[in-house]
Amino acid sequence: MLLDASQSQLVLVDYQARLMPAVFEGEAAAANAVRLGKFAQWVDVPVWGTEQNPSKLGENLPEIRALCSRTLAKMHFSGVEEGLGEWLRVPAKAPQGNARSLPKHLQKPAAAEERNTIVIAGCEAHVCLLQTALDLLEDEFEVWVVTDACTSRTERNRDAAFDRLAGAGAELVTTEMVGFEWLRTAEHPAFHDFQALIR
Repeated sequence: MLLDASQSQLVLVDYQARLMPAVFEGEAAAANAVRLGKFAQWVDVPVWGTEQNPSKLGENLPEIRALCSRTLAKMHFSGVEEGLGEWLRVPAKAPQGNARSLPKHLQKPAAAEERNTIVIAGCEAHVCLLQTALDLLEDEFEVWVVTDACTSRTERNRDAAFDRLAGAGAELVTTEMVGFEWLRTAEHPAFHDFQALIR
């Protein structure tokens, strides 16, 4: 099963200015998060961000914050506990057509385009990313964790999160895997920009 851009949303978790210097390979993880955000923009994938206790840890890095259409400030480690799941669910559209054409009890809301595939990356992998991803799985989203855009204070904690997420049903991918799957073809208009960004 390949990622489909038309079914995807991207969530960037807690790439916060005061946290990033303390995490393992934080600079590389943040650079991959920026790449993911740019890929998402090129293929019309919505991008969301979260920030854990921003009054203490600061906002997300400016280059990441700028890529997000909205950023959720949270105190729970899981963004889902603070309403992220509602952001990711498309509300049903109002019934279409003449209201008098059918009795109200027979009118059905128009189907909204669902984007149930959540591509997620962030910090710390074993805390906020893990708890958000597990809650999303429980809410019946498909979850794809971008491993080279995730980090924790220690490599062991990061890797333990990946083991647990894979066991819970999340797909583990890399930044380039996401980009190539969203594009699907070298004929995509963004392919040359994509190539330049990954070199």
